[in-house]
Amino acid sequence: MKKSVENLATSKITGGRRYPLRTRRKYEIDRYSVETIPGQQVTVVRKVRGKNKKTSLKTTDFVNLAIPGAKVKKVKILKVLNNPSNNDYERRGVISKGAILETEAGKCRVVSRPGQDGAVNAILIK
Repeated sequence: MKKSVENLATSKITGGRRYPLRTRRKYEIDRYSVETIPGQQVTVVRKVRGKNKKTSLKTTDFVNLAIPGAKVKKVKILKVLNNPSNNDYERRGVISKGAILETEAGKCRVVSRPGQDGAVNAILIK
C-alpha cells in the first residue's frame, strides 16, 4: 500500500516541517489483491477507474483447459501442486498465473490471471 511520495517524517535542514505538495489521488491508492483458491465458484465485481468494472474469482473449482490438437474443455481442479510466484501461495493453495494444477485430465499450467480476469485458463503439460 502506498504511504507517501516522499519522507515527510524527517525535518528540513533548517528545522522546519515538511508539507506534501499535494494529497494522494483516488487512483493512486492500492487495494488488496483477490487471491483465488479452489472451492465452489464465487466471483467478486470491483469498480475500477473510468466507471469500468473488473470481475475476479475468489474461489473456483473448474479450469478451462486447452489441450494441444483438441478443443478447450472445462475440467475439475483437484489441487494446486506448485506456485513458483510465491512460496506462501504454494503452501496456501492460491491459484495465480504460472501455477501448476492437478486436474482430472492431468497436470496443467495456468496462463490467465484469475484475480484480474475472472477465469482460470490453463494449458496441459505433457
